[in-house]
Amino acid sequence: MKQIIIFFFLIPILTFSQKKDCKYDFEEKTDSTYMKALSDKLIYEKVFGNSKEFIQFNLINNNGVPTLSFQQIQKSQDFIPVKCFDRKSKIILQLENGKIFSLISATDEVCSSLSYIAEEKSNIRLLTGYFLFTKMNYEELKRSRITVMRVQFSGESKDYIIGDLVQSEILNQSFKPSSYFIDYLECID
Repeated sequence: MKQIIIFFFLIPILTFSQKKDCKYDFEEKTDSTYMKALSDKLIYEKVFGNSKEFIQFNLINNNGVPTLSFQQIQKSQDFIPVKCFDRKSKIILQLENGKIFSLISATDEVCSSLSYIAEEKSNIRLLTGYFLFTKMNYEELKRSRITVMRVQFSGESKDYIIGDLVQSEILNQSFKPSSYFIDYLECID
């Protein structure tokens, strides 16, 4: 009887202590290198008239260095100004507990590329940058949700409100961007 009672007390502990289901897009281990990357997750979507903007995150472990891949996709029938990242660029996250967390650019200089879809008469700009985590407050990202994200591009910055749930109009999927690091950061530790 005691064993049954103890078993029922241990079930919740065992359930919460198990690692989340981490699905990798890429994982490679050799004698000298180790790299794994999670799949892209939508963090922000804005559809307004003929303009669309998407931001996706992708966590990467590159030889033990946790890295965030940031990708911004903009689509519009109007002209889309170029945006760039350089060594001074940052992603600054405000967490629900009030703390601020910064990721620093690992990119020397990269600017958004422009494509044109003639059938839709639309411009598309794509910007990808890589950002490194600092030791400061790293554990806070695993415990507190994101509320605001400031992206410091070269020469300008833009703030994004990060919601608890994004129902993507384009992808027809639901995402939980505010808890992105809570859900996935341990997958690259």
